[in-house]
Amino acid sequence: MTVLQVVQATTAYLEKRGIGSARLNAEHLIAHALSKKRLDVYLEFERELNEAELAPLRELVRRRGQCEPLQHLLGTVEFCGAIFQCDKRALIPRPETEQLVDLVIARMENQTPRILDVGTGSGVIALALARRVQAAEIVATDVSEEALALARENAVRLAVENVQFAAGDLLGEVTGTFDVIVANLPYISRKDRDQLAPEVLRDPEIALFGGERGDEVLHRLIETAPPHLRPGGLLALEIGLGQEGALTALMQEKKYRDIQTKNDYTGVTRFLFARYG
Repeated sequence: MTVLQVVQATTAYLEKRGIGSARLNAEHLIAHALSKKRLDVYLEFERELNEAELAPLRELVRRRGQCEPLQHLLGTVEFCGAIFQCDKRALIPRPETEQLVDLVIARMENQTPRILDVGTGSGVIALALARRVQAAEIVATDVSEEALALARENAVRLAVENVQFAAGDLLGEVTGTFDVIVANLPYISRKDRDQLAPEVLRDPEIALFGGERGDEVLHRLIETAPPHLRPGGLLALEIGLGQEGALTALMQEKKYRDIQTKNDYTGVTRFLFARYG
């Protein structure tokens, strides 16, 4: 089979199994199996593939057809212009979280900020901020030792040295105060489990579900963050659908100020910002 025939056959196979963006998935898997860039595949459409090249590709396609996430099969994901290692130890970063990084940087008032990333997962927020605000001092925490191991591997991969990683549940092991506390914490209700795509359920449950309502972990962070914020410090959160009302009310109760929400690129209210002191 030629490369083009393999692309077409793989696309048809994935479409029959309900995989979205089947052609794009097929191109990524073929490029990965051939150790090529995806666009380079187009330059080799007429080349015939031998069995040694087809065998590993078949296994990748089979696993993708069983809803194993594309990012896990490729082993990497692009985030804020950098390539991160990605596997089942942590949540696959979503495009809206890239927007959170941009919004946090736009709201920074200190040119040499001290930043805390709570629930860092694979480290994408902390490391993206470190790459773009090189004078920052950043601490990144997570309750999962496996996720922290992945985050440390990503720091080495990207040669980022101004991030300190620490294990702990939210702010339990954190000392000192920060100009910015940013978090993309679990915010899905356990009651909504059956509504999630099979690929999403391949992420660690601890990174997905925030409790029976979904916003319990966010509540805990809002309640415990004030002692760790410098005067005027920023709390920046990614939140779930329809959670802004209850979380804003809690912030008002806890005496936060300058409370703002922001929509993501799809028009969903996805981000919540507030200052304290």
